[in-house]
Amino acid sequence: MKRQFLALSIVAPNGTRIAEGIKTLEVRSWVPTKLPIKDLLIVENQNFLVKDTDEEQGVAVALVDIDSIHAWRNDEIEPACATAWDEGYFAWVLSNVRLIRQPLKTLAKRKIYQVELDLP
Repeated sequence: MKRQFLALSIVAPNGTRIAEGIKTLEVRSWVPTKLPIKDLLIVENQNFLVKDTDEEQGVAVALVDIDSIHAWRNDEIEPACATAWDEGYFAWVLSNVRLIRQPLKTLAKRKIYQVELDLP
């Protein structure tokens, strides 16, 4: 049965790092309109999507919850799997990570978007 999910695309290999529990913070320059976000679908794709109209094929790799967001701190480079810290970004705290055992191809877009998937 198909279900609607809110989705967030993440450039490889960080979608996999989230699915494996290695990356526990997602760093973004913006915050969603409301929290918490439950069952957010993580879609791993290959390229940074720069313009709002950018789209590409991605793979659904995990479901996560986002209960809180805070200003990204310079001692949080490792949990964000980042190479460097920069001021003015937000750290989205990823929790209740559920790996999708059989990754499904789906659309990767900017911001938070909606997809319909048949997840077991």
